[in-house]
Amino acid sequence: MNQKNAAICYALIAALCYGLSAPFSKLLLRQLSPMFLAALLYLGAGLGMLSVSFFSFRLPAGSVTPSLSRRDIPLLGAMVLLDSAAPILLLWGLQSTSPATVALLNNFEIAATALIAFLWFKETVGKRVWTAILLITAACILLTVDDFSALTFSTGALLALAASICWGLENNTTRQLSSKNPVQTVMVKGFGSGSLSLLLAAACEDIGFDPFYILGALCLGALAYGCSVYFYILAQRYLGAARTGIFYAAAPFMGVILSFLIIGQPIGFSFCTALGLMLWGTYLAATEKNAPRP
Repeated sequence: MNQKNAAICYALIAALCYGLSAPFSKLLLRQLSPMFLAALLYLGAGLGMLSVSFFSFRLPAGSVTPSLSRRDIPLLGAMVLLDSAAPILLLWGLQSTSPATVALLNNFEIAATALIAFLWFKETVGKRVWTAILLITAACILLTVDDFSALTFSTGALLALAASICWGLENNTTRQLSSKNPVQTVMVKGFGSGSLSLLLAAACEDIGFDPFYILGALCLGALAYGCSVYFYILAQRYLGAARTGIFYAAAPFMGVILSFLIIGQPIGFSFCTALGLMLWGTYLAATEKNAPRP
């Protein structure tokens, strides 16, 4: 398998892992506050990668994996802050919005990642990707506006969109670290963001002590955040931030399927229309032939 195909596989594995997040987080929010759950998810990611490092997990042959250095501290700091804000916003939104809608709104991360990659980091973005961004944005508007006649917005959906923008910026920040050891990067991301979120939860007295839910959140974090970010970083190394985000777009659709299977959320006309636009946009983006600028 060549590097490009391997990178696509890494992005899809990352998407599969993250697709578990929305439906299972909705269940965990029954007993855990958003800030405490966000802390546990990222701490679970850090613990998962710590376990991986103990087993001397090897990267693909030919990978160059220099360790993190002091020069990376500003990027790591930005990554930790953005990764602390994004899941808290998402989980706040998930409290008042269905997990299927939140999972689908996560697709706005594609648009945010591509726009930031183009405007800030000068990656090449082709015509199909621009069309995909417009389609995905239109779908997000359908999911966000509760009543077009009165133009009222869903607070939960807006919070999910804000989380997607944070993650879009974070994806581009992490892209600058993609040549470094991904296990180290995910451990910093997990323990750093998890600790900061835990401090916020403690300050707000939002910490719970249900061992079953805490263990479930740590396990979900190890898969949905730890393994997902690890394979995402590997994919970014060969595909760039914008193109990796395109293949990672499979995650929301996996989340939607799991949400209907686990939560049993009913399907409405607006949701079906938005789903069609999302699928069309994702197809156009995934079939874009222009490679991003290295």
